Order: sequence, then structure tokens, then C-alpha cells
Amino acid sequence: MRIIGAPSDYGANRRGVDMGPSAIRYADLAAGIEATGASVHDAGDLAVPRAEERDPNRETPSTGKAKFLRETRDVSRSLADAVADALDHGAFPLVLGGDHSIAIGSLAGSSRGADVGAIWFDAHGDFNTPETSPSGNVHGMPVAAALGKGSFADLTWAKAPGLSEENVVYVGLRDIDADERRAINESDVTAFTMADIDERGISAVVEDALDVASAGVEGIHVSFDLDWLDPNEAPGVGTPVRGGATYREAHWALEAVAERDAAEGILRSMELVEVNPILDESNRTAEIAAELAASALGKRTL
Repeated sequence: MRIIGAPSDYGANRRGVDMGPSAIRYADLAAGIEATGASVHDAGDLAVPRAEERDPNRETPSTGKAKFLRETRDVSRSLADAVADALDHGAFPLVLGGDHSIAIGSLAGSSRGADVGAIWFDAHGDFNTPETSPSGNVHGMPVAAALGKGSFADLTWAKAPGLSEENVVYVGLRDIDADERRAINESDVTAFTMADIDERGISAVVEDALDVASAGVEGIHVSFDLDWLDPNEAPGVGTPVRGGATYREAHWALEAVAERDAAEGILRSMELVEVNPILDESNRTAEIAAELAASALGKRTL
């Protein structure tokens, strides 16, 4: 197991997520993972210049409306190399964000030389492009970037080479922009909303998601945005949306990932993103993130 910190807040519209990796580590992340029997090596944080030192609007006409796109490119390339290096050395990469734009690098590294699927636990679709984004914040674009949508088609650093739409699954969506909704419906990704969880239960939805993500690939990447949980459970996120998953639903979901991995060896990489300590209450959201990482890696009560 190799922990990789990606303290980037280039993709978000509120400062503070750059402190997320430190907050999650402080919440006894390593000890919780070691309790599963895994050995832990913390590789530290990637070097990420402060956003105040950069111009957010240096985009070119070909990339439309996307803030800090060059900076996001640099972080993504560094993170892709770090994830790929961990895998090359037989280590499981656990990436700590940072905003969700870091998933561009995680997916690019995880799918370098391998076909992968992805499960996206998130309130949001992250399927906007620079052309469709209302805000220009790249944390709302990583799925589209990894799949080469819109102007991302011409940006080789953004695309995940071994990721196909058919193996991308959303779990628990509840806040989607109009253009994003249209793009998701026209794509081959699979999307389960919170309404699906309400109707069918978390167990059925996650098992179906695992089936889709893992079909015909070498492994799956789990991308977990802490705003997937209800803000009453996890208040320390930048874009909270009411009506999210409960604490127990979140643990069940990642315990299901661990059980499938134990049976089939499917879990290839994972990230935890969007923890914002400035908005948190007594590091509560970071503590949940650390607990959920341990659940995904096999921690059990008995």
C-alpha cells in the first residue's frame, strides 16, 4: 500500500481542500489500514504550487472555459506517474485529495498499460467539459476528461488510455447540470442515482455497479468524493448536497468493494477527495474518510 497525497485545489471554487491529505492522515489513516494486515508506505505529497501564485484564466480558445487548466495538467501528469510507479512496484496506490480534478491523474496512471473500470461515488456527475461547465471548475470535469470528451479529446494528458465508457459507473448521483445530464444519458456510462438507492437499497446498487465496472477489465479504480455522504454526516466538503448516503451506507458500499476484491482481486487503485478541513467540524469528515479507506481495504468488525 502506498499513500500518495495530491494537495491540489486548482479544480475547486472554495479554498481548503489542499489541506485534505494532511487532515486524513491526522485521522489515523495509516493505523486503520494497518489493522487490515496491510503494510503502509506514505510517499508524502506531490509538489503543488499555491493557487494564489497562478493565473486561473490562462486558457486557450481550444480549451474553452476551464480554470487553472495548465496547473491541473501538471498535477495530473505528476500523479499519473506516481500511481503508475506504485503499481509497477506491486503497491496499491491510495490517493488523498485535494479536489476531484486529481482523478484525471489517478485514472491516467491506473489505466496506463491496463484496461480498467471506475466506480464513482459522488453527488455530482463530473461529466462537464470546458465547453459546458457553468463555473469552469475542473473538479466538475474529471470523468469527461478521462474519457476524452469535448476539448479534452485533444489533450493526451487528460485521457485515461485503458478506460472505456462501458466500465464507468456512478453511484448515488443527486446534483447534475442540464448539459451534463444530457451528456451522461447519451453516453455508455452507467448511472445510479440516490433514488435508485432509495428504491433498491445500497447493497443491490453497489453489487450491480461492481459487475459493470469489473466486466472484462484487469481491475477497477474507486473514486470516492466525501460529498457523496449527506452533509449531516460529512460537513467538511466544498459542495454539499442534501439527501446523500448515510454513514452506514458508505461503509457497506466500501465493504462490498473489499469483499469483491477478496474474491476476485479487482481493486486496482482508489482515491478520497474533497475533504475541506476549513469547513469541517473537529476533523469529522477526514475521520470518516480514513475509516472508509480501511473498509475498502478489508477492515471488519469481526
